[in-house]
Amino acid sequence: MFKKMRRKLTVFYALIMAVFFIGLVFGMYKTMQWSITSEQEREVLLFAEEEANEHVFLFNHMTSFEAEQQNYQEGSGRMYVYAFDMEGNLRNASRPSPQLEAIVLDKIAQWDTPDGQVIGISEAAHFKWIYNVMMTAKPIMENGKQIGVVYVGRDVTAVYNGLHKATLVLVLIAVFALLAAVFIGYLMAGKAIVPLKNAYEQQRQFAADASHELRTPLSIVLSAIEILEEEPEIKTPFIFEILNDMKDEVLKMTNLVGGLLVLVRSEQPGQKIIKETFNLTLAVEQILRKIQPLAKKKEIHIDFINKPIVELHAESEKIKQLLLILLDNAIKYTPDQGRVEVKLQKNLETNAVKIFVADTGVGIDAANLQQIFERFYRVDKVRSRVCGGSGLGLSIAREIVNIHNGTIHVDSIIGKGSTFIVELPGF
Repeated sequence: MFKKMRRKLTVFYALIMAVFFIGLVFGMYKTMQWSITSEQEREVLLFAEEEANEHVFLFNHMTSFEAEQQNYQEGSGRMYVYAFDMEGNLRNASRPSPQLEAIVLDKIAQWDTPDGQVIGISEAAHFKWIYNVMMTAKPIMENGKQIGVVYVGRDVTAVYNGLHKATLVLVLIAVFALLAAVFIGYLMAGKAIVPLKNAYEQQRQFAADASHELRTPLSIVLSAIEILEEEPEIKTPFIFEILNDMKDEVLKMTNLVGGLLVLVRSEQPGQKIIKETFNLTLAVEQILRKIQPLAKKKEIHIDFINKPIVELHAESEKIKQLLLILLDNAIKYTPDQGRVEVKLQKNLETNAVKIFVADTGVGIDAANLQQIFERFYRVDKVRSRVCGGSGLGLSIAREIVNIHNGTIHVDSIIGKGSTFIVELPGF
């Protein structure tokens, strides 16, 4: 139990730290991206302003683009420029890298961005290489009249590649930090549950001691009541009624003490069970015969459907106790003239065995399904007092299933009934 608690605490702590590191890395990435983008946009806008001013002079002194063709062919910097006159003729250019030029010219041909606004372009080109480009357009003005437009841009591929590499390093650092945090969290969880474990051990020991100590006086009281019931001098019906009430309460107390003792013993570390191969079908029929008087009293029909010969490798007495608990629970919470069904199912490949106990009782709300196996938990406390029981039955059933490395769960619909499903491993 404490190992499971330690694992849950560690997982919870790991989830919190994972969310923290993811948020940290994402926040740092977005911050660096914003910083780099804003700085690159500022440089592109300044460059566009300079080029627009310079091209006023170039447009007036340059007769044709062919005169500057040599410059166009040799340009290869990170910054590039394309200048067009109002008729759409290319008047000057400083080209980007050859692989990038097709992307840039295609974007210029479809340009619809307002002047002075920087846009980012991210496209795959040569060998799936991702190019990142920032571009803007600026009108070339002379004496208040537009004489052309200049398109400028900057190849920021290397900058963004550096950003991605830095982010990858951050992710790797975060992963190692998370692993270290989980390891430390596991150690801290182990230390945190030590006081709880000590307190639980003391409580368990107290329950065991109290159960042992109470069994003897309860047996004596029960024996005394039975002797008084046979005493010929006691003839008053009122006295007999009192003795019967006392006997019922003593029996309830005895069952409660016995249940506590079973739970305490099942939780002892290293508990071993004595497994044997037995006929589970015969065991079910035996328990059904024992429970029949209780079912007959409420006119409840018990049907053992699908009776295959199923053999199980387990501790037979504990499995019988499990069956008795589930059937007793089904009958108690099924109205008069209801129905209870028992079914066995075996997986031929894994030899795993499933036990189904279904009833047409009041059902259990979905909010309570996870709690019904807790000690002393009762969904309807008023009805539980009327039906009797100590509230330990399903807790004992779960412990029996756990020590056999099996599973138990319940499917239920309010007003229609419940089905308890036990799965036990094969051999």
